[in-house]
Amino acid sequence: MVCGKLEIDILNSFWHLTEDDEDRDVSIQDIVDDLSANGVERAYTTIKTVMDRLTVKSILVRYKSGKKFFYKAAMTKEEMASEAVKTVAEQFFNGSYIELIRFAEEKAQNILL
Repeated sequence: MVCGKLEIDILNSFWHLTEDDEDRDVSIQDIVDDLSANGVERAYTTIKTVMDRLTVKSILVRYKSGKKFFYKAAMTKEEMASEAVKTVAEQFFNGSYIELIRFAEEKAQNILL
């Protein structure tokens, strides 16, 4: 599953907010506030649009409690990372995790030199 930068920022914020309580109700305003505290300034409406897009992608689940909408993650950070690695392996290395690891090791060596 491919996600854009803001989608990843929102998901990381979501996982940060729920790391101590995975059943926590997370609102759009919670995400706006957390992103803002981390230097990511975006309009409420922009965050809402992206969170709705993540709902369409089945990464988040939206539900109503009272008059307010809340979100829950349908995937953990580890599950998302695993899907991303699988996608990269399939798209660029013919599904070979070994080739992906070799590539990553080469890139890491170049960075460390």
